Amino acid sequence: MSSHDTAVVTDDALAVLFTNAHTARSFRDEPAPVEQVRRAYDNARWAPTALNSQPLRLDLLASPESRQRLVPLMAGMNQDSVLSAPLALIVSADIALEKSMRALGAPEEMLQRLAGSMEMRQGLARDSALIQLGYLVLALRAEGLDVGVMTGADLPGIDAEFHADRPWQTIAVVCVGHGDESAFHPRSPRHDFDDVSQVL
Repeated sequence: MSSHDTAVVTDDALAVLFTNAHTARSFRDEPAPVEQVRRAYDNARWAPTALNSQPLRLDLLASPESRQRLVPLMAGMNQDSVLSAPLALIVSADIALEKSMRALGAPEEMLQRLAGSMEMRQGLARDSALIQLGYLVLALRAEGLDVGVMTGADLPGIDAEFHADRPWQTIAVVCVGHGDESAFHPRSPRHDFDDVSQVL
């Protein structure tokens, strides 16, 4: 049997990451240890980004006081999620990524191009940070955590509140924890492969 005839991971593992996982909207009074987020990041960081740019940045709001600072900046429908979550992540893109890319061994020519173009830096940083956000969601699920990704927020306001001293631009807020009995809506439909693809 060819190695391509079977999945590399088990169906149970795929269910944890994809088919059985739901967006969590409310959470049990149970901790979401920062160490689990660290492990999730340590796994997700190996997945590819453009030019190995690795622009994802995280604020881990582990204290109730820090989450209270965030709540007024969230859309009304998302405020309760932040209040109930034991941990909220502000997920951002580092717009000065040419500086951190030097430590990752990026070619000097590319670093100079990035340094000379804010548009290029913003595009590269945002696109790759969004890709990394997807990786991180799956890695958090692999840790046994439920997550809820939200973009309904005053993102510039979050930057002003939390990033005044650094070139990070918020792209999303992720609530992390263990969903309670009312956390999950019924599964919504998804497109079938044949509806979204063409083989040429």
